[in-house]
Amino acid sequence: MRERLRLLLAACFYYSGLVALALWWQRRTGRRLVILNYHRATGKYLYRQVRYLRRHYHIMHLEDALREFYTLQQGRRERDRRIPLVLTFDDGYLDNYTCGLPLARSLHVPITVFLIPGYIESGECFWWLAGSYLAAHAPAEKVTLEGKGYDLAQAEEREALAQAIDSHLRNANSVAERERFLAAVQRALDVALPCRAREGIADGALPLTWQEVREMESSGLVSFGAHTMHHPVLSYLADPAELRREVVECRSVLEERLGHPVSAFAYPIGKPEHIGEAGLRAVRAAGYTYALTTIEAVNTPHIDPYMLCRLPGDVNLHWLVMACELAGLLGILSRLRKKYGQVFRR
Repeated sequence: MRERLRLLLAACFYYSGLVALALWWQRRTGRRLVILNYHRATGKYLYRQVRYLRRHYHIMHLEDALREFYTLQQGRRERDRRIPLVLTFDDGYLDNYTCGLPLARSLHVPITVFLIPGYIESGECFWWLAGSYLAAHAPAEKVTLEGKGYDLAQAEEREALAQAIDSHLRNANSVAERERFLAAVQRALDVALPCRAREGIADGALPLTWQEVREMESSGLVSFGAHTMHHPVLSYLADPAELRREVVECRSVLEERLGHPVSAFAYPIGKPEHIGEAGLRAVRAAGYTYALTTIEAVNTPHIDPYMLCRLPGDVNLHWLVMACELAGLLGILSRLRKKYGQVFRR
């Protein structure tokens, strides 16, 4: 009920011209830069979302958009007065190549992908997907992890096990600790995580290869940024030297593989509590020009180039709802929900 009402309201806003009016007003009230943060490149509405965005925003490569944003080059804006927008994809999933690259070519729009070299080189399952995978594929009905028993015949118990694994991995104080725990859990549950190095495995949730990265870049539509070597949560790392290596080595490897400078970095997880002061200092010291968070806001000229904001990209969100959210109109729905909450909860 709630989602249908949300879509209906979004359609009313869009087809009445209110979305277009809101975008016109935004353009008149100062310069801004929208950066969308996607991960996977599959989803029910991604194509329609990007088709809408291409029509109503000026989609740019990240580096071009930021260079213009900070150097105040007004010449381009006189030719194209639409709000600049950047499409970013974190982590470097295989489906960024199998689905994202064809999408970029089909609609002729640029995208930026933030890569994790350690995963490209190993081909292993990303750690944040491991908990759900291991819990779903454990063959035993009852398992014990860290002294707690789980009855995997119960769906809620499998979910609890997945969350327990994820929490340990997420809060690890080093990459080595995280990998030791992950190896131990696989042995305990008698489950092996998928890996692209194994013959026949080409799951879209696994990492890109260097060959695929090079093909994407040769298209001229895909640019790449850094996302650490192994995707730890920077503020959780106990060793300052490891934190610096994760940030510096990532850039070095990417520049060697790509053959050109890499200027942009995206913080893993990306909220201030996941970055920390030490993480911010390390990124500045590593020589990056820009760094992106997951703080949900539109960028205005005063924004710190090392704390750039991104709005979440939801591949399963109807494009009409996305259009209204970007235009700032669905706040009206929130106010209606507060007033008529029981109706929306039915």
